[in-house]
Order: sequence, then structure tokens, then C-alpha cells
Amino acid sequence: MESYHEDWSDSQRALYDECYRAGADWADDPDTPSEDVQQVINMAEADDDTLADVEIDFPSLVDAVTQATGEVVTTVPASHEDPSFKGFVDGARDSTSGEVFGL
Repeated sequence: MESYHEDWSDSQRALYDECYRAGADWADDPDTPSEDVQQVINMAEADDDTLADVEIDFPSLVDAVTQATGEVVTTVPASHEDPSFKGFVDGARDSTSGEVFGL
């Protein structure tokens, strides 16, 4: 389920939406390794203290943000406050079958 922060601007919500769709499509792709999907689900379920606001370079996430923004990025903040990160991990988690990954 798409989940915005109430203080996000329209452009942040649009970025979330784009990354959400990209995360869902990526997780649904049969060529995506299940280990990678599990890693993203773990990031979606982690709290921001666990993520420690590091910059991550997970290729599929970086590609999604690059596509959504039209700007080349090499890392993305690992924070649920960041609309691109939150959108991608929410989309991947929401599109994944609970029976497969124990959600």
C-alpha cells in the first residue's frame, strides 16, 4: 500500500510513486534473484535506526531513482524519510507474496 509522509511535497509524492512502481515491477520480475528481493524486504522492514541513514548503492534502487528523476545518481539515502528509498522498498515488499518470504 502506498504510504506518503504527510509533509511531503507533490514532487516528493510523485518520486515515491515512480519508485514504488519500479520496486514492484523489479520484485515481480522472474529474473530478479530471490535473495535480492529478500534483502530489499529486509530494508523495508528495518527501522531508520537500524539503517543508520547510510547511502546505499543497491543497483536496482539506484536505477529506479535515476529513471524517476532523470538525473544520474550513484547512491540513495537508506531512510524511510527519503521518498525514493521508501517508494522502492514499499513497492517491492507490497508486490511480494507473503507465502514466499514469510511476510
